[in-house]
Amino acid sequence: MSKAKKKAGFALASVTALSLVLSACGGSGNSNEAAGSGDNSDKPVNLIWYTIGTPQKDVNKVMEEVSKYTKEKINATVTMKMIDWGDYSQKMQVLVSSGEPMDIIFTSAGGFDYVQNARKGAFLQIDDLLDKYGQGIKNAIDPSFLSGSKVDGHNYGIPANKELPQQWVWRFNKNVADKYNLDTSSVRSLESLEPLLKTVKENDPTITPFVMTKDFVPYVPYDYLITNMPLAVKLDSTDYKVIDILETDEMKQALKTMHKYYTAGYIAPEAATTGSTTDLERAGKWLLDMAQTQPLADNLWSASYGYPVVSTPASDPIITNTSVQGSIMAISANSEHPEKAMEFLNLLNTDPVLRNMVDSGIEGTHYEKIGDNRMKNLPESKNYDMPSYSLGNNMILYLNENDPDDKWEQFKKFNASGIPSPILGFNFDSTKVASEMAAVQNVKEQFWSSLMTGTVDPDTYLPKAIKQFKEAGLDKVIAEAQSQLDAWVAANKK
Repeated sequence: MSKAKKKAGFALASVTALSLVLSACGGSGNSNEAAGSGDNSDKPVNLIWYTIGTPQKDVNKVMEEVSKYTKEKINATVTMKMIDWGDYSQKMQVLVSSGEPMDIIFTSAGGFDYVQNARKGAFLQIDDLLDKYGQGIKNAIDPSFLSGSKVDGHNYGIPANKELPQQWVWRFNKNVADKYNLDTSSVRSLESLEPLLKTVKENDPTITPFVMTKDFVPYVPYDYLITNMPLAVKLDSTDYKVIDILETDEMKQALKTMHKYYTAGYIAPEAATTGSTTDLERAGKWLLDMAQTQPLADNLWSASYGYPVVSTPASDPIITNTSVQGSIMAISANSEHPEKAMEFLNLLNTDPVLRNMVDSGIEGTHYEKIGDNRMKNLPESKNYDMPSYSLGNNMILYLNENDPDDKWEQFKKFNASGIPSPILGFNFDSTKVASEMAAVQNVKEQFWSSLMTGTVDPDTYLPKAIKQFKEAGLDKVIAEAQSQLDAWVAANKK
């Protein structure tokens, strides 16, 4: 991952949350007590930290320096174990189930599923630990992160302080847009894309006008109870009604438009089976796609691709469970040092020296300071290229060479602009309808991608999909979700 990409604390495309079933773990996830209480002894505690990302050559070298610092500050050392992106969820499931020693675990909505694994007992409930050892965290990060990441009323992890809302944008290859004098500023709705797509298609058949992967879902103003599953609640809902997204007027219209675009040749024929668009992006052979944004995202995308990328909003900034749960550090239910783990997380999220060392490596080796709050990478940084978003409080990171002075103020302003989803903080528990959920998932595999990418005609296939979802038990799932949501609304006095 390039330096430009690694600084981006957000997904470039929608991520389908993984449904993992975790075997029972030793120890309880419902208590702040854990085996081992030697945290206050004179002997330093070694904390084992499992996190996501391509294992880096210099990770042990950097952790030696981190440990010198943390030993002085909190009498603890740190061992970091990195697991590559595509392997993370599966390998963590095995490691946690087997009782492998660990103290801190990266988790998220889409990587080693936070909510499911909290409920399965993988993570320690940290309410009391947070009060006792995490006051710095409470003062440092946006309170919406902590409230929005509660599971059944309790905290099981510390979210990274980064962009808070989820906002979709239309991204444009500016070179292509400029070549054909396309006005990207007037675009907002899916339908408004048509003149731009048509112009590019007619003038350059080597360019794919509308780029997407099989995970693409056209934006409609609903929040999904489970990522990219049919259950959803309308964003302006006052009755908190759970519906099948495929039966809404908004989605029906969006799917008709997508099929129109597909038939016109604006979308690649293989879109429904495409896992990556990297080659097209590297070659610059595209006009537009849809992505999630954050402040200064255009600069990051442009640096990553090597040519200018611009964007315009496709949605409002909405604070959802998925956006709040995009990056979390949990304490293992089997941790022998939960108090010390919380002390470390508190330090990591409040101390710029530690946070920047974990993020960028050793000063003078991997980076150099070029100002009080500004740095630049050195050639050795290639041996320690970390995904910033996964490592804690981003807003105490040093600025890079080309960052504006008000970068983090822009993030705070963006976060303040976020509109909370009506179901922010509600996490559906599908345990009682597990067999129906499995059947619904099977139907989704059959229809979802082909419908969402416009590959099939919704006039023919949408009724078939709705019928098969019902036969799989979707109505029973919706009824169970509605019952839980009604109870949540009542308990939270919504």
